[in-house]
Amino acid sequence: MNQSKAISNEEITSFGAVQLNTLFKSGKLSAIQIATAFIERIKTLEPSLNAFITLSEESFFKKAHELDFRKSQGEELGSFAAVPVGVKDNICVSGEKLTCASKFLENYVAPYESTVTQRLLDEDAMLIGKLNMDEFGMGSNMKNSAYGISRNPWNLDRTPGGSSGGSSSAVAARLCPIALGTDTGGSIRQPASFCGIYGFKPSYGSVSRWGVVAFGSSLDQIGPLAHRIEDIGLCMQVISGSCTKDSTCIDRPAQQYLRAQDQTSTTSEEPPLANMRIGVPHHFLERLNPDTKEVFYRHLELFEQQGAQVIDVPLDILKHSIAVYYIIACAEASTNLSRFDGVRYGKRSPKAENLQELYKFSKEEGFGYEVKKRILLGNYCLASEHQDAFFKKAQKVRKMIHQHYLNAFEECDFIITPTTPSGAYEFDAQMDPLQVYLADIYTSPINLAGLPSISIPAGFDKENMPLGLQITAAPFKDKELFQAALAIDPLCEKSTPPLNKLVKQAKIKK
Repeated sequence: MNQSKAISNEEITSFGAVQLNTLFKSGKLSAIQIATAFIERIKTLEPSLNAFITLSEESFFKKAHELDFRKSQGEELGSFAAVPVGVKDNICVSGEKLTCASKFLENYVAPYESTVTQRLLDEDAMLIGKLNMDEFGMGSNMKNSAYGISRNPWNLDRTPGGSSGGSSSAVAARLCPIALGTDTGGSIRQPASFCGIYGFKPSYGSVSRWGVVAFGSSLDQIGPLAHRIEDIGLCMQVISGSCTKDSTCIDRPAQQYLRAQDQTSTTSEEPPLANMRIGVPHHFLERLNPDTKEVFYRHLELFEQQGAQVIDVPLDILKHSIAVYYIIACAEASTNLSRFDGVRYGKRSPKAENLQELYKFSKEEGFGYEVKKRILLGNYCLASEHQDAFFKKAQKVRKMIHQHYLNAFEECDFIITPTTPSGAYEFDAQMDPLQVYLADIYTSPINLAGLPSISIPAGFDKENMPLGLQITAAPFKDKELFQAALAIDPLCEKSTPPLNKLVKQAKIKK
């Protein structure tokens, strides 16, 4: 074990999931060393970041001891052995709190394991804790959590994005090498972009939703956030695949993403992007923020120099996507959240004297402002007198959006846009709700169409905040999308956050 002493805790926390698994299996690191390094870093930085709602320190170390013992016995260990994994707090981990960052569920403990966390546990992952989020996944800036805002490691006065803001903050700060998030309208990709990391939204139906608290059932997908792109592939080949417990999960086996990586690394005289047809909806991007526009088109020019063919694709219909998304998402949310009534679980108001008051006061005391607002909007759109004008019309436009994407993919292999219109903004920025919702303009259409999409770090704005590049593929071309991201990633500008300096300067805010 002399070799292991040469690896410092700071080095350990800088490694990705694939590296940690390799170092553990080779005997260069023990699971206890890995667990200790990450827990120490969390205790140092978490007061400034507020990325976690629950830190599962006891079970985390118990798993580490178990893995070290099993390794000493010569047992075969999984592809996630000794890898710390954070879990967004709307995904069930048996025996752990499941709050959805809401007062309504502040003392609720998950009675069963989600499919995705069970698959990670089967591969010997070490679940490190539950991560902060916008309440019930409703928000894009972490202002809607009942447990306080999470902060962006690049600048603690700025949002890490949402609703998977705790996941993006934790991964960017190296509190865990990989985390699970959920994406309903961009809630993996947008925070990944804001924090300068990778975020993957799978095709709808390719990853089981069993054990995730539903926001918009036809939109939600679980996916990974990581600071190394190969870790995205490792996670996807573990968590994807058919699941009999989820009727929306497609019956198809998990794909081998990392084998695809090996194939793309072979030497060739051809440029790295030779024969890749990239679709760009130029007209849809006309109103881009100047910083984002300059960085995006600079990268496009570089891709062309490396052999890619850039094709203009007509996707003007996407301008309707925000309206369609919020009608459908809020309608589905109002239905899903009707189960939170103070009767079966969660908040139960002590003021209620009859059943009607129990419903009213429990929701009133348990839900935050944004959740109440979206429930009201959803109920309005579903009311019999408004359903034809809003919900049914939105469904028709959704179908058109899906078809326009399919038409575009007949002309190109992948569609590339910025992930977000701008970099992360300050928490106290004066933005009305419409401006906040419009920040999802490039991500939400992809959920409406059920497509796979990844955000990769690609440059910075003039305030040195990260910007993301969003690559999208046709339905169930998830592995091909990962291969494209692997080819494009080395050409993109990226760095790591100046976290230690920022935390020393920051005032700790709770």
